Parts: sequence; C-alpha cells; structure tokens
Amino acid sequence: MPDKNHALKTDARAPIAVLPQYWSDEPSRRRYLDHLFDGTAGDYDFVEGLLGFGSGPWHRRQALQMAGLSKGMHLLDIATGTGLVAREALKLTGAQGRVIGLDPSAGMLSEAGSLSIPLIRALGEKLPCADNSFDFVSMGYALRHVADLEGLFSEMRRVLKPGGTACVLEITKPRSNFAVIPLRVYMTGVVPLMSRVLRRNKSGADLMKFYWDTIDACVPPGKVIEALKRAGFASVERRVALGMFSDYIARK
Repeated sequence: MPDKNHALKTDARAPIAVLPQYWSDEPSRRRYLDHLFDGTAGDYDFVEGLLGFGSGPWHRRQALQMAGLSKGMHLLDIATGTGLVAREALKLTGAQGRVIGLDPSAGMLSEAGSLSIPLIRALGEKLPCADNSFDFVSMGYALRHVADLEGLFSEMRRVLKPGGTACVLEITKPRSNFAVIPLRVYMTGVVPLMSRVLRRNKSGADLMKFYWDTIDACVPPGKVIEALKRAGFASVERRVALGMFSDYIARK
C-alpha cells in the first residue's frame, strides 16, 4: 500500500491534493486521467456544450483576444484536448499564424486531429519545445489536472519569447454557497442526465463528477497567481466572469 504521507509530499506543488477516491499516488493519478480522458474523448465536446450552455466558443475566443492573441502569432495550446481552445485561436491568428496543440491523451488528440494542426503528445510540465519558441501559450480548463503547478508555469515561461503571453482558463469554485450548491447540482446531476438522455451514454456522469471534485479541491486563485509569479512571470492578473470563470494572464 502506498505511503499516504509520501503521496501528499510528492503532490505538494500540485493544484489539488490527493483524491483517494480516484488515486493514491502520482502513477495511479496519471493512469486514471489517461483512462478518463481517452474514454470520454468522443463525447467531450457534447458534454462541454451542455456545461457552458453553448457559450464556450465565445468565451474562449474573447479571453484569448483580450489577452492579446492576434494575427500572425505562434501559439502553443497546452492540454488542447479535442481542440476547443485551439479552434478559437486559429480564428485569431489567421493564415500567417501557427497553432500547435499538446495533450497527454491519445484519445483527445485523435478528436483534435480534425483541426489539421500539428499535435504533440506530451505533458505540460515537460514541454518538448525549444526555448523562446512561441508568442502565446494557452491552457483551457486543465490546470487542475497537472502534477506540478509551478513546474507547468516555468515550462510555459521557458518556451515563450520575451514579451510573450500565457493565458490560462479555469473554473473556480464560487465563494458563495448560494452559487456553489446549484453549480454542483447542475454539473453532477443535470449535465450527466442530459448526456444519458440525448446521447445514451454515461461518460458525462464520470467526467462531471470528477470535474466537480477537482474544482472543489483546487487551490484558491491567490495560490495560482503566486505560482505564476514564482515561475518568473510579470504583470500577472486574473479576470473573472460570472464569479467562476477565471482567466489568468501573465507576461514574460
């Protein structure tokens, strides 16, 4: 049996604590995530559309644009998943730009293949990219799934050109219980039910239960901002929408 104290110590720089209902140490965490995202890749976009009431594309595009993404830029989209952020980035960078997607899940990358962009299978904490390679680095709603928050941000900063921008989108647990309770019910009850009824599958239930548990266990926004600063970023800011959608923007 893994040493619980050792597991907690190993995950000291992770954005969430060890969740014993899912894993006991880093190897079992990685196995769980690979299994979950490979297994839900085919239904991920549908479930995400239910979660965001169809507003996801608009919010992602607006967040990228407000952070400074524009025509001709080279962007690395970390944890690209099915390519939801990359798809909006392509609209902003134009034909002169370049968008590359990176994700550890083979299933997710298979779905993202429809975008016809270069795809890399790798972890955000170990980017197989040269220093000073990109104008912009993005990550959409996957911060909770990394093993080392500061390690991730250090890698982001390393591959950015001087003056480059990191834009990290994440769902943050609302401060008020009046907002927390309906959000939890919607994510863990309503979305899975609609997924079963409309798509006749149960993948939405597993995904949304895990999402809520990781949102609930995630470090507060102040810790994310501190980790960005420790990684060497400057001009770090957090923009909030509806009290729960956090856009972290930082400059190299």
